Amino acid sequence: MAALPRFISTSEAAHQLGVSVDRLRRMIEAGTIKAANISGETVVSEASIRKFHKQQPISQASGVRKEDLPEYQKFNGFAGLSISISDAAREYDIPNPTIVRWVAKGIIKRLGTDKNKVLIDHADMAYCAEVYHSQRGRGKWLFNADGTPYIPQSLKLQVSV
Repeated sequence: MAALPRFISTSEAAHQLGVSVDRLRRMIEAGTIKAANISGETVVSEASIRKFHKQQPISQASGVRKEDLPEYQKFNGFAGLSISISDAAREYDIPNPTIVRWVAKGIIKRLGTDKNKVLIDHADMAYCAEVYHSQRGRGKWLFNADGTPYIPQSLKLQVSV
């Protein structure tokens, strides 16, 4: 006996894909994601989300920049401000070498120097700290190369077709 298709709300689907609901609606209109209208409410096929995840890494597939993520936008108040790596390590309780590694990988923008201190983008740092503390204990990788949060295969949708 074949299993019935499963559907989830647009807000849950957007969350699983790491995109806004508006972006998800555009993906549905483009036919990238399959959806249905049930009792006047748009719902998204879980199988369609699984297929989408398998085709491309989530950050590249969705076209989302880290700056567009809600987690990043919480720190827009820090936009344009700088903080030294050592001050950031103390303020956000993150080891200095970890921050240096993020700067080297380009996840946090380096803004310059002040005497012997390396200055970094405060909004990038606050965002990375948020991801770091929320994902602690989930594994070694926190970020994709583009700075969006890394989603381990074990946490991606694991629903049978």
